[in-house]
Amino acid sequence: MKIVAVLLILCIFAALGSALYQLMRHKGASDKTVKALTVRVALSVFLFLLLLLAHKIGLIHPHDVSEWSR
Repeated sequence: MKIVAVLLILCIFAALGSALYQLMRHKGASDKTVKALTVRVALSVFLFLLLLLAHKIGLIHPHDVSEWSR
C-alpha cells in the first residue's frame, strides 16, 4: 500500500510539473495546462479514495497521538 501511495504522489507531482512547464512554454494559451491539472486533480481524488478504502478494509491504521506526546 505504501508503494502505491508513493507512486501516486510522484505521478501527482509529475502532472503538476507538466502543467507548470506547459504554462511557461505556451503562456497559458494551450489546453495542455488544463489537461495536466485535470490529471493531477483526478489522481489526488483517486489517492484520497484509495486511502479511505484501505482504512475501511483494515490495510492501514491511524496512529494514536497520545503515544507520541509522552
